[in-house]
Amino acid sequence: MVRLPYLTALTTLFSYGLLFAFGQLRDFFRKIIDWSKSTSKGLKGYAPICLGLEDFYTRRLYLRIQDCFSRPIASAPDAWIDVVERYSNDNNKTLHRTSNTTKCLNLGSYNYLGFAAADEYCTPRVIESLKKYSSSTCSIRVDGGTTDLHNELEELLARFVGKPAAITFGMGYVTNSAIIPILIGKGGLIISDSLNHNSIVNGARGSGAAVRVFQHNNPSHLEEVLRELIAEGQPRTHRPWKKIIVIVEGIYSMEGELCQLPEIISVCKKYKAYTYLDEAHSIGAVGKTGRGVCELLGVDPADVDIMMGTFTKSFGSCGGYIAASKEIIRYLKYSCPAHLYATSMSPPAVQQVISAIKVILGEDGSSRGAQKLAHIRENSNFFRSELQKMGFEVLGDSDSPVMPIMLYNPAKIPAFSRECLKQNVAIVTVAFPATPLLLARARICISAAHSREDLIKGLEVISKVGDLVGIKYFPAEPPQHQEQGHKKLE
Repeated sequence: MVRLPYLTALTTLFSYGLLFAFGQLRDFFRKIIDWSKSTSKGLKGYAPICLGLEDFYTRRLYLRIQDCFSRPIASAPDAWIDVVERYSNDNNKTLHRTSNTTKCLNLGSYNYLGFAAADEYCTPRVIESLKKYSSSTCSIRVDGGTTDLHNELEELLARFVGKPAAITFGMGYVTNSAIIPILIGKGGLIISDSLNHNSIVNGARGSGAAVRVFQHNNPSHLEEVLRELIAEGQPRTHRPWKKIIVIVEGIYSMEGELCQLPEIISVCKKYKAYTYLDEAHSIGAVGKTGRGVCELLGVDPADVDIMMGTFTKSFGSCGGYIAASKEIIRYLKYSCPAHLYATSMSPPAVQQVISAIKVILGEDGSSRGAQKLAHIRENSNFFRSELQKMGFEVLGDSDSPVMPIMLYNPAKIPAFSRECLKQNVAIVTVAFPATPLLLARARICISAAHSREDLIKGLEVISKVGDLVGIKYFPAEPPQHQEQGHKKLE
């Protein structure tokens, strides 16, 4: 959890205040100039589509630094990527791609186990499935969109996560936003972690159920909220809730923190609430055999009522899944719009997930899966430890491949991103609305595909840029301690 120092908060607020003031001043003069023109290109009588502070933020803040976001790449998202160079002739309002690329160390992609690049086991099978099934089923699951690959994946997935049955979808975001409204509706209660992903937020809002939040990763506060709301009952009528679902994530994508799952499940059992676990960033990435936070934290999958995950991170593919009891999965197949009306997963994407899971389980006849899991764990813990020794404020827990570095000040967002890119390190910076306004950060994602040399190169660049930008908020350890740490880890 971030504890924002008062001085840092004050300077960050002051910076945003300056940007806001100058932005409003520019808007004022723009209105005067537009009014003075005799001919207006605007459509008279129509209300502006884009209104409010969000539009102001986009025009006056985001566009000034948009070269730090949405950078196109011209290669697979491996340990090193080719970043397409861009330029602007109008102060970043529009960006133009060039034919030039820069080879950069990739510290931004979710390619946790390295399956997104060419793989000796996965790639030939994906190519073969493309030849056999084509790139799309061109149909929904209940018509002609279910192949034998889809059935094989759902059976394999259920076995992998330790649940009786599973169902797959073509998009991870939709898995949450479309499933939650089917599981609960009016008269129900959703209690959601305050830092849950936007897909969960939108799914909860669209359900019609009452939605309450509890303090991030705080089982004690969850119990307080549950006890209070159960005692009060539904608004106005005070009738008992039809059902209660508590929604948490395995690894929080903007914090890198592991969910306190054992304690949360204990609270849910005490108050007879269902548990919904989003394992988008944890399945395949943590646990001795890659089975996510349940395995890592010693939780029986049977104690989690609904397990959700995506294939876009550890498995190098696309789509998402729900794993639960056979009754729940059967119900979803009959009632979920994402299953009934959306085109099914592309067969090559399905084959990629099947092959990746088999490698992880060792069913490819090798130990590469175990080696990848060991590498991602070692790489994550090494990188996090070294960043902390350098004096950066790093969020998250051990074993998590997601490690945010706090930037705070808006001027440091583009400075850090651009300077890293100049030194051939591609890093993702995250700001409002993906994070609270004062809590901008750079998010590092580590992969099993990174070598120790890659990580040391990245650390050297980040340390140098960190000194230049001024984001080392803690005192660094003496150099001799760092050298000893390198020897121990090696």
